Parts: sequence; structure tokens; C-alpha cells
Amino acid sequence: MHINLFIQSRGHHEAAWRHPKSSPLALTDIRYTVEQTQKAEAGQFDSIFLADVLGLWNDVESTPFNWLEPITSLAAVAMATQRIGLIATCSTTYTEPYNLARQFASLDHISRGRAGWNIVTTWSPQAATNFGHIGQVSHADRYERAEEFMTVVKGLWDSWADDAVLDDRVGGRYADRTRVRAIDHKGPHFPVLGPLNMPRSPQGRPVFVQAGSSDTGKKFAARHAEAVFTAHLEKEAARAFYSDLKALVAAEGRDPRHVVILPGFSPTIASTVAEAERYATELNELADPEVGRTRLSQRFGGYDFSHLALDTPLSVDDFPDPSKNEASRSRMEAVVALVRKERPTLRQLLAKLAGARGHFTAAGSPEMIADLMQDWIETGAADGFNLMPPVLPHQLDLFISEVVPLLRKRGLFREAYEGETLRSHFGLSRPAGWI
Repeated sequence: MHINLFIQSRGHHEAAWRHPKSSPLALTDIRYTVEQTQKAEAGQFDSIFLADVLGLWNDVESTPFNWLEPITSLAAVAMATQRIGLIATCSTTYTEPYNLARQFASLDHISRGRAGWNIVTTWSPQAATNFGHIGQVSHADRYERAEEFMTVVKGLWDSWADDAVLDDRVGGRYADRTRVRAIDHKGPHFPVLGPLNMPRSPQGRPVFVQAGSSDTGKKFAARHAEAVFTAHLEKEAARAFYSDLKALVAAEGRDPRHVVILPGFSPTIASTVAEAERYATELNELADPEVGRTRLSQRFGGYDFSHLALDTPLSVDDFPDPSKNEASRSRMEAVVALVRKERPTLRQLLAKLAGARGHFTAAGSPEMIADLMQDWIETGAADGFNLMPPVLPHQLDLFISEVVPLLRKRGLFREAYEGETLRSHFGLSRPAGWI
């Protein structure tokens, strides 16, 4: 089983920052990120992950987010850790490939081979207004741009052969110039000559992580991803996604075992179910449903939900068609599917989304959480989990001290790291580069 820790705010519940057991440190204090990562490394987690948003959230008055830029943050974290993988989000929509290639190659060198890139295409209107030379990009155009972006960065990371650096002080030759080549890429979005201005990194290139679950996103993942973060509100949807993506990977001529699927999981842990449910209820009571309504509108591309009563059962007619929206389609589809199946009230839906924004949530004892994780692994729903503790560090501490030992006892999780790179943790080989 693979476990990644997703560090966000003071926990993944939108009211976690108000909870008395959340960290007292400012979100701009790098010690906060370092401390959570060191805890995860002590628990032998595969990796940690930092998300990113390229604009200020509209609900900043009542909901904090990750304020420090991810790649910069992980460079600092790398110096305070030894083995754990370090995954940062960076957008193909509002980033130049040469800059991104330099940054992630640098992070991989700094961390001695622990870097991962969460590849995203960005739909948010806030980002579009901050990168005016591009503007807001349609769903199809985002992925078209992303495909060319991948061609460019892969070429740049491979523009130095592994043996290009000689560092021959006596002979006066630092590099063999014949082992460094331009990529001379000319495309509709990115004319890039190259080569990259630094040697090939320990992993060759960062581990590719992807999180899109739309049809287009899954096809993109099948071509490029080595790990996939995905969101599901229940197990059967996760199983269907798992089966579908593995088949798409095989159809691309890749080994499905080399694409690790990690659904988001936000467990609330206590000694009993009743105690865990009380904890979850306390968190929900700290959340403002009107903040949730605004966030739901943002998730659906600005759709107006203001007319919906909080305590009237919802129907699919209350939501726009996800296939016709340019925002985050996969998450929208999951929400509409839940409404179709369960007919919750808006208040109930917002409480469910407040916990982990459309990822799977559960409340129970350590044994129940371990049982659930084992069941998802054994029934073909996951290769591991993108762990999203509702409150940090409290719920992370409980997971490491109470759940991890149960997983180890059952032979489901490592006792110690066997390798030193993120690729080794995920069971991935190093890309060969060029000969």
C-alpha cells in the first residue's frame, strides 16, 4: 500500500483552522510544513503533496489555504528530511515549460531524487485574471496545451545525457558538449530551443502525478502519469475509475502496475465510532454553510446556487450539466452522481464537501479505518491513498500511531524505506534518457 500525505491548510476540513487541536503555527511558517513532513517520514509514508492555486480564493475571509508557493516550500523541506518523496503542483496552463523544467530539476537535485510533479491544467477565473497574456482557456485547449507542454519538458529533462558532466579539473573539461543537445521544439504554443541549463537530475525527471478524472484527463493520465490522485465519494465509483484507467494505460502500451492510483481519503479517527462522529460533527458546526455554497459555485464554474434552500432535498436538475462546463469536470460529475443517488439537502451536501471537497470521508476507530483501507486495496479500488487528515497535526498523529501499526501487522505497509528516491517508493524505474 502506498500512502501520500496531502498537506493543506491546518487540515482538510474547511473549518480545521478553527479547531483547538490544529497547529498554532502560521500557514506561512515553513516549520508547519516541515513538521508535518517529518511526521509522515517517521511513519515511512511514500510522499507528501502540496497543492497550488494561482489566485486568491474568494472566501479568504473565512477559509485559509496553502499560502507558500509549493516548489519553493519543498526545497526547504528537502533540507529537513531524508527519504520521503516531495510532490508539488504546477500548472501547464499558466507556466512556461522551460521555467518548470528548471525548477523541478533543481528540486530533484536538492532532494537527491525525491521530486514529483502534480500536473494540472488550470480552469479558475482568478488565475485567468492574473495571467492576462493567456486569459481563461477552455477544457479542450487546456489539454491540447498540456500535451505539447509534456513533449517540451520531457525533451528538456533529457537534453543532458547522464554522462555529460565530466568535472575533469586536471584536464579542464567540465562537460562533454556532444552529450548536451538542443531540443529545437517548434509548436503552436511553445517554441523552445533548449537545452536545459543544468545536468540531468537523479531521477532523470520528476515522478509524474496527475489528478484529472474527466475522460480527457484519464486519457492524459494513461499517456503520462506514474501516480494518479483521484477523488471519489464512494467505493464503487473508485473501483470503476481504477478499472477504466488501468485499461487505458494498457491500451497505451504501458504497464498498468507502473501507474499508482491513490484516491483521496479523509478519515476522522477516535477510539469509538460515536466519538469519531462527534469530532466530525464539531468540525461541521464550525463551518459556515454560506461559505460552502460559494465554494460549490466556484467548483461549478460560477453557477448560481443562491436560490436553493438549505434544507430541501436536491435533484440533478439543480446543477448544470458537467459535460458542458469548462471548470473541473470530474469533481462536478462526482457531486452530481451523489445527488442522483442520495438526494441530500444542500446543507447535507455542503457538510459532506466541507470535510474533503469531494474526496472519500469516514469516521471510526483505528481498526475500522484499517479495515476500510484494506478493503479498497483488495477489491480493486486503489493502490494506496492520498491521505487528507481533517485536522493537522492531530488526526495525522492518530493515523500514524494507531492505524499504521495495524496496516503493518497485516502486511499491507512497509516497516522501513527500501530505497532513497520517490521512484523507488512507488516501484518505478528511472527513465533511460538518451544514449
